[in-house]
Amino acid sequence: MKKKLSPRQWLGAVVVLLLFIILTLFIYGCFHEDARFEKFINKFFVSELSSNPITLHYTLMDASKYGIDESSLTLPVYHAGQLTETLESIDETLITLKKFRPKMMSDTNKYAYVLLSTYLTAVKECSAYLYFDEPLSPSSGVQSELPILLAEYRISSTEDIENYFSILSQIPQYLDGIILYEQEKAEHGLFMSDTAADKLIEQCVMLMNPNELKEGTHFLEVTFKERLDKLVTQNLIDESKSAYFQSANERLLTTLIAPAYDKLADELTLLKGRGGEARGLACYPNGKEYYQAALRLTTGSYHSIDEIKGMLSFDFEKNYTALLSLLKEYPALGTSSLSTDIDFPALTAESILSELSDMMKADYPEIPYSDGENTSYSVKYVADALAPYTAPAFYMTPPIDDSSENVIYINTTQTTDGLSLFTTLAHEGYPGHLYQTVYSHHKNDKITAKVQSILNYSGYVEGWAMYTELNSFDYAIELSKTSHPESEYVYTADKLNRQIQLCIYSILDIIIHYEGASYERVCEILKAMGFTDEEGIRDLYEYIVEEPCNYLKYYLGYLEIMELKGKAEASWGSAYTPNRFHAFILNNGPADYRTLERLMSTVSYGS
Repeated sequence: MKKKLSPRQWLGAVVVLLLFIILTLFIYGCFHEDARFEKFINKFFVSELSSNPITLHYTLMDASKYGIDESSLTLPVYHAGQLTETLESIDETLITLKKFRPKMMSDTNKYAYVLLSTYLTAVKECSAYLYFDEPLSPSSGVQSELPILLAEYRISSTEDIENYFSILSQIPQYLDGIILYEQEKAEHGLFMSDTAADKLIEQCVMLMNPNELKEGTHFLEVTFKERLDKLVTQNLIDESKSAYFQSANERLLTTLIAPAYDKLADELTLLKGRGGEARGLACYPNGKEYYQAALRLTTGSYHSIDEIKGMLSFDFEKNYTALLSLLKEYPALGTSSLSTDIDFPALTAESILSELSDMMKADYPEIPYSDGENTSYSVKYVADALAPYTAPAFYMTPPIDDSSENVIYINTTQTTDGLSLFTTLAHEGYPGHLYQTVYSHHKNDKITAKVQSILNYSGYVEGWAMYTELNSFDYAIELSKTSHPESEYVYTADKLNRQIQLCIYSILDIIIHYEGASYERVCEILKAMGFTDEEGIRDLYEYIVEEPCNYLKYYLGYLEIMELKGKAEASWGSAYTPNRFHAFILNNGPADYRTLERLMSTVSYGS
């Protein structure tokens, strides 16, 4: 005879069953939410990269693994009404994101969710101020960036050559879209100054120098031949095929690209006079509001303008006081000949990078390579035609699925040998851009890595590079102090001078763009601080006007990292080490600094 369950036993069985069902539903919900989110991210990743074939080619070594047919992609050409469409697209994406339940996701997916939603919100706030964005900055605009990207376009097969030629054929239409955008900017009273237009017109002529194209010495011809020579060496093409491709490249450059640049110069000439004198964003309706949004998006800092000014003022006073104390302790620093008397070790760029990669090991974590992986790098030099328009040096970001080969460009007209080259290569190479980028590419969290690879965290990237550049002065002292004990004083003074200079420029950025300071006012401020070169002051003023937030993404980014470092030292106590702090920054970046700060509050280490 079967024994009946008592009411209490029945109740217990029902409770156990309900708990089992709830647990099952919870586990299913978590896996289901993760799967939904990852599917969305993968689709978003492919969509964003497919919108620009050049960006895609630099981001992925093998696009076919992601289901992308590279040969079918076209350059994004601006059209009337696109700004409104972009805002609507951002809104749609944010609405889609709100449908997810991050609490039901894994920690890594939850973090990717926070990064994407925070970033898109910042983009939306910035994009709401129409026609303030400037694609044709004289220092970093499309007109000079495009030739660099073309010169470094990876060619490892005949398919890459065909895709490259396809891109060249689309450039006239692409530049026509930019011309339309500039015309619309002019109609809304936001066209660039005449001085900026003159610089751009000159660049268009110089970048596509007709004599160089005719003689076959243009850098886009020379670099293309160099890439074809590698294919010949690898027996992927023969000499006759190489000659054919070179002829086709020359024809596209002379019949399409050069005329397109001439047209851009002509249209800018026609628009001259619509922008007036160089002035900050605060001088335009809604300019201050746009600057605030642009500053947040560019730097990743969520401090208010007043807080940022306070950070900069405190930093200036601290470094200025330290420099005065150093001069008092070592009066010889006041003599102009002291720095030149100290011979920095005669090292090639490659030797410096090797030294830096060894010296940094105690302070920075190892790159989390998989078995058999490694990193190589090459140093190249900026072509003469590009030298006046490019930075002292820059790093070319490798594909996220193959970061084994890296390239650093040096502009010899702006970067000298010795200490300057050493700290510049620390910024661009180890432990700066190259190290940080390769480290990020080898993190295990693929979903977050995908999100970070398509979002532009320039404040984090440049803040990290500036942080490592300034730290590299200590390495320089270590290299030189045996033969030149006084180098400790000299290089410390050089570091403080560098910080004071960047701090002043960052403050001027705010004064010009947020407070509306005129050239005359900036001139007064700088002359009161001892600057006497009026031509240099004019150049600096125009550069800051043309490149809002640029100095701040470097120096405010650095200050944000230093602020996080101070919080880590305070909260981690004796468990704090530079290596552990750097691992935290690298493992969770690129990101905005508010997100990193919130994440740090959840991290604790035992003493």
